Amino acid sequence: MPGPGSHGRGMPPSKPQNTKATIKRILSYLTEKKLLLFIVAIGILFSASVNIIGTSLLKKVIDDYLTPLVKNYNNQLMTEFLKVLLIMLVIYVLGAISTLLYSRLMLRLSTRTLYRIRTEMFEKMESLPIKYFDTHTHGELMSRYTNDTDAIREMLSNSVANFFSSAVTVVGVFSMMLIFSWQLTILVICMLFIMVNVIKKIGSKSGAYFKNQQMQLGKVNGYIEEMMEGQKVVKVFCHEEESKEKFSELNEALCSASTNANTFANILMPIMGNLSHVLYAITAMSGGLMAINGMISLGTVVAFLQYTRSFSQPITQISQQFNSVLSALAGAERIFNLIDEKSETDEGYVTLVNVVIDGDGEIKETKERTGIWAWKHPHKTDGTTTYKKVEGKVEFDQVIFGYDENKTVLNNISLYAKPGQKIAFVGSTGAGKTTITNLINRFYDVPDGKIRYDGININKIKKDDLRKSLSMVLQDTHLFTGTVMENIRYGKLDATEEDVIRAAKLANADSFICHLPQGYETMLTSDGTNLSQGQRQLLAIARAAVADPPVLILDEATSSIDTRTESLIEKGMDSLMKGRTVFVIAHRLSTVRNSHAIIVLENGEIIERGSHNELIELAGKYYQLYTGMFELN
Repeated sequence: MPGPGSHGRGMPPSKPQNTKATIKRILSYLTEKKLLLFIVAIGILFSASVNIIGTSLLKKVIDDYLTPLVKNYNNQLMTEFLKVLLIMLVIYVLGAISTLLYSRLMLRLSTRTLYRIRTEMFEKMESLPIKYFDTHTHGELMSRYTNDTDAIREMLSNSVANFFSSAVTVVGVFSMMLIFSWQLTILVICMLFIMVNVIKKIGSKSGAYFKNQQMQLGKVNGYIEEMMEGQKVVKVFCHEEESKEKFSELNEALCSASTNANTFANILMPIMGNLSHVLYAITAMSGGLMAINGMISLGTVVAFLQYTRSFSQPITQISQQFNSVLSALAGAERIFNLIDEKSETDEGYVTLVNVVIDGDGEIKETKERTGIWAWKHPHKTDGTTTYKKVEGKVEFDQVIFGYDENKTVLNNISLYAKPGQKIAFVGSTGAGKTTITNLINRFYDVPDGKIRYDGININKIKKDDLRKSLSMVLQDTHLFTGTVMENIRYGKLDATEEDVIRAAKLANADSFICHLPQGYETMLTSDGTNLSQGQRQLLAIARAAVADPPVLILDEATSSIDTRTESLIEKGMDSLMKGRTVFVIAHRLSTVRNSHAIIVLENGEIIERGSHNELIELAGKYYQLYTGMFELN
């Protein structure tokens, strides 16, 4: 199976696979708020229009008022001149208010859009199979929630409105330029052709590197998170220099990708700015010559020059936004790739229900929580429904499984566990012990063979209902931000305070919890770093105990508990295991001696099985492990 974050290094930059589809999808989020988007569009149209109208008045001001006043001062003409100036002032003020309004609305629209995108991302993440998280680093996933969504925010709040405003301005200004002077307009079009080609050439190169930049940023974040979580291990093994070298390597790749991306993006603005100055100078010179020869008026030249500036400025603004747009499209594509990932499939139809058993032994379903559970099994063939009480019988029938199609982890595994039995798995690392528990939980489905739970193929049981009937204590304990009480109650959300305390006592955790500053209300943060590893493990066992499941899986559950605590907890665990099917994975063979059956695994196959005494008499691999002739690794 590919390891976490197994993405090739030094990958050549690639363009987004489908830019048009990405843009269309982003716009689909915006159009969900049609009224808000309509008001923004009206605001942009109004703002652009008043600026175009205000500029057109310059011709009237100069030709009809300013030039005559210079030649012959007239009070009535001056009054009309001031009225026109006042009208221009009102027009530009209204334009500024409109710009402020649509900018604030666009910001609100972009925020709501990001809210929707993040919600979809999280909902998708919760529906993804375990395999996805086994093959992607946490930092890489977090980068999509932070860097990629922030790039989209920048584009939606600024670039989209600027693009639309620029487009309206260009069309309106171009129309007015044609009305004022078609000769000068042809000159502007020729220069515009050069500017568009410059944007196209530079933009195409920049877009390829922005995609690579976002990918490298995800790798750096992933590595930083891994180093933060494993800082103690790094220091214990004096791995600081190697960690810095690895970080420098990843950071260098990010620096190179960012430099390439921003080099093209950042040189675009100065180039476009200089080209717009050249256009302005050429237009001023040509317009001046035409005015001298009487082909156009002075007011037309002044207004046209202003239009020239208004015409080139939007194109320059677009080039300025190219940077953020390309970064946002690259990030959006990564986000949509996550959202489009195939969710965990579940074709199960057998569900877990509460039941009551009457005097005749008949099982009847009830909505009330009775503590008695049964499998509700609808039969498609005859339309009937049968109920089978949950007992915890688990059977593997010739199961073959591999995380990778080319590598088998379990080979023809057959075993069974009756209700109330404790089954232990021992063997070297990689023998397939944890894989068996993963299959019981249906984290992965088996391609060959069958796994039956109470005689029902687990593929027929809905995954949520299957997992509700199981409790699992992992070697790596994870505690959530919240109180001790809330963390234990995570195993059963409707558990009462008495249920939680009873479970804690059963796991021998009550004693140390009572000595915490606020007892059961003590707040845990950062995965419970204010507790010892052993205390965290005890809370995990209490969490499993409060769920009161028919099947219990202990994956190295006592690995972080000292021998004395382990002996104390075994008493509580014995009462917890009573009447339950228990699967135990342990390297400490002393913890599995009282198991009903011990299964020895090697290279994905069962090589020995039996009770402790039977396996000792057999004098095989288990005997070697137990007597220390062979060590587990």
